[in-house]
Amino acid sequence: MARSILFVTGTRADYGKLAPLATVVRDAGFDVSFFVTGMHMMARYGLTKTEVHRMSGVRVHEFLNQRPDDPQDIVLAKTVIGFSDFVQEMHPDLVVIHGDRIEATASALVTATNYIRSAHIEGGEVSGTIDEVLRHCNTKLASHHFVSSDDAARRVQALGEPPEYIHVIGSPELDVHGMDSGVTLDEVKRRYEIAFDDYGICTFHSVTSESDTMGQQAEAFFAALQDSRRPFVVIAPNNDPGSHCIFAVIDKLPKAQFRVIPSLRFNYFSELMKNAACIVGNSSAGVREAPFLGIASLDVGSRQTNRALSPTVTAVMASDRTGILDFMANRWGARFPRHCAYGQGLASTRFLEVLQRAEFWDSPLQKTFHEGPVPLRQEATSHQDRNPAAVC
Repeated sequence: MARSILFVTGTRADYGKLAPLATVVRDAGFDVSFFVTGMHMMARYGLTKTEVHRMSGVRVHEFLNQRPDDPQDIVLAKTVIGFSDFVQEMHPDLVVIHGDRIEATASALVTATNYIRSAHIEGGEVSGTIDEVLRHCNTKLASHHFVSSDDAARRVQALGEPPEYIHVIGSPELDVHGMDSGVTLDEVKRRYEIAFDDYGICTFHSVTSESDTMGQQAEAFFAALQDSRRPFVVIAPNNDPGSHCIFAVIDKLPKAQFRVIPSLRFNYFSELMKNAACIVGNSSAGVREAPFLGIASLDVGSRQTNRALSPTVTAVMASDRTGILDFMANRWGARFPRHCAYGQGLASTRFLEVLQRAEFWDSPLQKTFHEGPVPLRQEATSHQDRNPAAVC
């Protein structure tokens, strides 16, 4: 009987990272399901649960875990209850969670307390906000770790995780961006009514620890973008505390310069990125996907602080009008060599290789703290994957 693997997704972003992994294990004969919750279920954010339903050969379970403006602790509590009920019925062999969202933490709590095998994707990273705290919590709760770089692997080891349960595979979303999107740029523009020939992509999320100032930050940032006179496709922010202040600013942007879209299909977003003049804002796409694609990006504020290093990324504060305008004048349309510090688009292949090993399934679920420095268990074999400043 095929082993059952349950993927938990709460946002369009984590689904973009989980989908390549789910696809490869489905095709290898595993029984794949998705637990869909969070932003996916909310109309304001594009009702992106439809993206998950488009994947063939998998089962999808939906759970509404929040109302608009619910605080994160309430969302956590609701998700714990709903996910616990679900896994008690399903009995998955493995639960796969990603990153640092509250839904991932809820799922990690449930799997740990019920001794269900779990895999945490992209742990061991730093960002300087509450997201980092939740990410490290998920690391301690998960039984296995699939990380994007050697630096991340060392941090996971520093948290006391045994090296034999840490696997460096790269960032899974790069698997998608490294392939043909399957659509043309003209198809993307027609579907999403984008009239610009030349455009940048902007995504500006709330930083939960700075929710009181996100309105002012958004005002300053978007005012500078307006002053640049450059056209932008703006992707709506996540549903974090403070996002309503960002929406209030976005809703007033001039439509002739800004095309605001709640969400895009992932392959359409990939094609849009590949042809963008730049990526701006504070999404991880600016510090991961943009360098991989060789596109200049402007990282705004503290959300991605220390997250990644690349010569293609320029960091500014939201209030730095001069810095933002300088970037628009000198980096707009610039192209760079592909940056491979976070993999070469082979994460799903390496993920499957680990899951096909008998020892992965035979490992004990009672966790212990691992003391002392030890060699990494390196899944990636290329020089580029061992070098955090590497260019392909």
